Amino acid sequence: MSKKQLIMESALELFAKQGFEATSVQQITEHSGISKGAFYLSFKSKDELIMALIDHFMMQFVSDVDHVVKNPNITGKELLNKFFYTTFHSFQKHSDFAKIFIKEQAHTFNEELLSKGRHFDQLIDDITLSMLDQLYGETVKHTKYDLIYCIKGFMHIYSHLFLFFNVPLDLNLLCRSLAEKTDLLAKQSTIPFITDELYEMFREPVDEEISAGKLIKIMDQKIEELEESIEKESLILLKQDVLERSLSPAIIKGLISNIQNDPHCKMIAFLLRKYYHV
Repeated sequence: MSKKQLIMESALELFAKQGFEATSVQQITEHSGISKGAFYLSFKSKDELIMALIDHFMMQFVSDVDHVVKNPNITGKELLNKFFYTTFHSFQKHSDFAKIFIKEQAHTFNEELLSKGRHFDQLIDDITLSMLDQLYGETVKHTKYDLIYCIKGFMHIYSHLFLFFNVPLDLNLLCRSLAEKTDLLAKQSTIPFITDELYEMFREPVDEEISAGKLIKIMDQKIEELEESIEKESLILLKQDVLERSLSPAIIKGLISNIQNDPHCKMIAFLLRKYYHV
């Protein structure tokens, strides 16, 4: 484990107990067993560390959901079911972080944190819209933006059951139930509230495209952090292709699949899928 990863894991434990504001850099360094100098070699400040944690966990979540929606072998109600299952399973898996993020968003006036939340919210919107287009096409032409907000409402409200209520819950039953409700709304709704124009007013510009130079920089950093592995070898080959564009689409998809399930590579897998449009 790299020092950067150690710092992030140690900080997350403290943030879960104390919150962002009450946790100091001194406490983080003591908890992780490193010096302050080593901390500042990895992160310029506690705020930068917090943003790195948000990026790490939110990109894992976004990448997992995006991977499901783009899987050609998952269709129909199975896709809706898998979409909700992936969402709630991620909330369960990262419940400590999710609780912190929800709490801090509700109480902070940190513009960078709020902006980060809006950014990932828009990414989820785009993935959800892609799923609706796949499943229903022209049928939801006038109601798709309402449906996005209905689905996000399901995700938000029901996620609290997993995060804040310590009771046994049947995840499979919940996802089947929500898939059925979503399907009914998609097929039966006829009166939209959120029009195309209104939806665009809610959105802020999101950097849809990532430049080759920026992608190379991110990949170089991750290659340096990873130990020798198939994920590292795959990243090296993908970096070479970004520079030279010599690999076939099938090989590129295979290499991205190699890094998809590594929790520390999910962000790069997501960015590479966007870069290659796969």
